[in-house]
Amino acid sequence: MAPETLLASQGVSYVPDLFHYNRRKTRVVYVGDVAVGGDNPIRLQSMTTTPTTDVDATVAQSVRLVNAGCEIVRITAPTLNDARALGQIKKALLAKGIKTPLVADIHFNPECAMEAANHVEKVRVNPGNYADSKIFKTKEYSDSEYQAEIQRVEERFTPLVLKLKALGRSLRIGSNHGSLSDRLMNRYGDSPEGMVESALEFVRICEKNNYYDIILSMKSSNPKVMIAAYRLLAARMAQENMDYPFHLGVTEAGYGEDGRIKSAIGIGSLLNDGIGDTIRVSLTEDPEFEIPVAQQIAAAYQPSAEARGLRTEEKNSGLGARASELGPSFSHVESFYHYARRPTRALQIGPFKIGGDNVVRVINDFSPWVDSFPDGKSVAIALLELIQERLTAGKETLPEILVWTLATSSDVQKLMDCRKALGDGTASIAFLGRFKTPALASQAIGAIDLAYCSDERALDDFIKIAQTARKPLLLEVSQTPESGLTPAHELLRQIQRCEQAGYTEVLLSFNLPKPSELIAHARHVIAELNKTSKTYPFHVRVTGNPSFSDLRIDASIGFGSLFCDGIGDTAQTGRGVDPNQDLALVYNVLQGAGVRITKTEFVSCPSCGRTLFDLQTTTERIKTQTGHLKGVKIAIMGCIVNGPGEMADADFGYVGGAPGRINLYVGKECVEKGIPTEEADNRLIHLIKAHGKWVDPK
Repeated sequence: MAPETLLASQGVSYVPDLFHYNRRKTRVVYVGDVAVGGDNPIRLQSMTTTPTTDVDATVAQSVRLVNAGCEIVRITAPTLNDARALGQIKKALLAKGIKTPLVADIHFNPECAMEAANHVEKVRVNPGNYADSKIFKTKEYSDSEYQAEIQRVEERFTPLVLKLKALGRSLRIGSNHGSLSDRLMNRYGDSPEGMVESALEFVRICEKNNYYDIILSMKSSNPKVMIAAYRLLAARMAQENMDYPFHLGVTEAGYGEDGRIKSAIGIGSLLNDGIGDTIRVSLTEDPEFEIPVAQQIAAAYQPSAEARGLRTEEKNSGLGARASELGPSFSHVESFYHYARRPTRALQIGPFKIGGDNVVRVINDFSPWVDSFPDGKSVAIALLELIQERLTAGKETLPEILVWTLATSSDVQKLMDCRKALGDGTASIAFLGRFKTPALASQAIGAIDLAYCSDERALDDFIKIAQTARKPLLLEVSQTPESGLTPAHELLRQIQRCEQAGYTEVLLSFNLPKPSELIAHARHVIAELNKTSKTYPFHVRVTGNPSFSDLRIDASIGFGSLFCDGIGDTAQTGRGVDPNQDLALVYNVLQGAGVRITKTEFVSCPSCGRTLFDLQTTTERIKTQTGHLKGVKIAIMGCIVNGPGEMADADFGYVGGAPGRINLYVGKECVEKGIPTEEADNRLIHLIKAHGKWVDPK
């Protein structure tokens, strides 16, 4: 299929409705006794990290996974001995009364897939390396040559299809960004289109043999690419009347908070659109720690949540006409499948410009923290100490736009005293004044850089005050506007009131408790503005959850869905009590979404039986030495299978080449092979220096 045919689907939405939740309708595929797709729960799975031939260790880890809530366990089978060991593992688990289905993970070796099918309930293959080569070879294929290659792939793949069909096994066709075959790379590039077409080639072979027990995945370590690929796959499947379930995952997400954030951005954004039937969170940690994160991400989208009314309430939230009634041009983005930042007008907020081509700025509500200080001078000292602390640590994640709630005249005096005491410190901080009354706004408008109207009934008064003082105004709407309108329609009403007054220096925002509500209302407002080419900047705020662990997931889903669609010029999350924690979270989510880079990016695989070194300790060690390199992307991969493929857009790669030996990459090119492990860290640093990416730590 030609690239232009795939690209034709860009005018086709990947979901029936962009503004109301509807789970994608799929067939049910059984993995053993576990039903995936349809109206079944979103299934949670993970992958063992032990050598597969170490049967006792693999069984023990599988038991821990099942006890943690894992419903499907995947095990690598890189050799025939590994594939045969799957039979022993299955028998040992059954002897313990564990019937959890197993999946064999296959790369490169069809013979291993054929053997594994004898022992497990599902086989996963990567179409990029099952029958095609991956040597980064450039070649122009004629249509006849291309078709001949597809025929060769069919001959290689069909025996597995027939065996799976005969044994009643299921199949996952898993495309991975960066590990497309050279044939696909030459025609489509390293793109979502290539990932989708790679999978569809294999699906067509399955259907030709009347085999339909298929689940598909489109994984990438880049959430933007991953989201686009799954969306395109959903649209293409709708075009071809296919209804296979999807397995979601951000591959090589990393470890700690960063890994959790990237996973929630990619997986949560798609679940929020009703896409996804089984998920795996890939962390560079023991696999049983992946399951609680997967549970958090999936919780709001499980059928049981809908039964409790959580999702039904959102479906009936009165956003207005459905997308299908508004026409195909009614959308919040130009393309669902390729990232582009939404064009917006620029606003000056104190020392910062927001919107336009400016960096996404961070807004934090420090009001609870500010309230703990007795006077403005104390607040100023504390702020300067916070700035100095973060600068000393070599961090660029500083407080930028500080929300200050002004409820009384004494609050106003405290703000003015703080600004006076800051002196030169004001160059690095802007203040957003949240005023309770127009009188307080008139009193303190000169001491703030952005005004917020907290009383929609007094909007006209606030417009006049902001207009006279030439200060921008934040229009922020909560869940239950006093006007009785929906949040989206109330915000549109407020925009209209500003325009009628000739005032357009506004920043738009919602204060809603659930990320799903924020996403739906933000999309609706932006789509309405797009109809008349209005470009007001948008503030993305996710602050509703009192649990920091849950807030991290909520912020990742809300930020991820909107920022990965190019929507958002300022960002806010956190609870206002611990400024360090709040700042770290919002900057980490922005980094995970790829919209503001403030530190080193690490792409590290979660380990498996192919891994040739201890990934957790190695990743932590390399992070300690290189974690100050802002904007540098370093991939740490346990083996070559997930080496040049999975680190497709990394600057440098540290990859297991053989036991005790490391290969180093620059981009996709292996530049040093067989380095002894004890020398590899220093050689990596030398390589970074040689390419002009090194700076000494402060």
